[in-house]
Amino acid sequence: MKIVLASTSPYRRELLARFGLAFSQLAPGVDECPLAGEPPDALAARLSEAKARALAQCRPDALIIGSDQTAVCGGLALGKPGNFTAARAQLQRLSGQTAHFYTAVTVLNATSGKAASRTVTTEVVFRTLTPAEIDRYLEREQPYDCAGSFKAEGLGIALFNALRSDDPTALVGLPLIQLRELLAEFGVDVIAGC
Repeated sequence: MKIVLASTSPYRRELLARFGLAFSQLAPGVDECPLAGEPPDALAARLSEAKARALAQCRPDALIIGSDQTAVCGGLALGKPGNFTAARAQLQRLSGQTAHFYTAVTVLNATSGKAASRTVTTEVVFRTLTPAEIDRYLEREQPYDCAGSFKAEGLGIALFNALRSDDPTALVGLPLIQLRELLAEFGVDVIAGC
């Protein structure tokens, strides 16, 4: 079956490319607003499946991969900041704190409708950051399209005291350990390349 990544994220594309499998990318066009009282891990799981299912009608012959990530710190959701000012405020709030990132991945066989999902929790402990460090970091990496205002795969790792996760790629947006297991359930062997 053809593999489709239900995301236009360059970060997810780079991660999936590590498997060496041929795949295409399509935007799923899903409303990402949380439901009333929806916990962040449940939101990530629901949206990862919704993204995969959103492409099932236009790609009925595909194995579709959906993924979503939510993040919280002190009960507050961490979204994509979009600009320098919002990113600065977000990193000031995260300084010296612990945040939890929930990254969900779903694999859907569009032909059969069968889907399987997993969610990975990543705990990020931030160092106490000075205003000058925050500004220099943001000027260098400009992570305005990243929840939490950092790129863990880049210089953002220097903002942390600790990182705890069963899947280190989850924080970047696509948990490859879990995805490999899900793909195997659907008959895809990433080591063999098919």
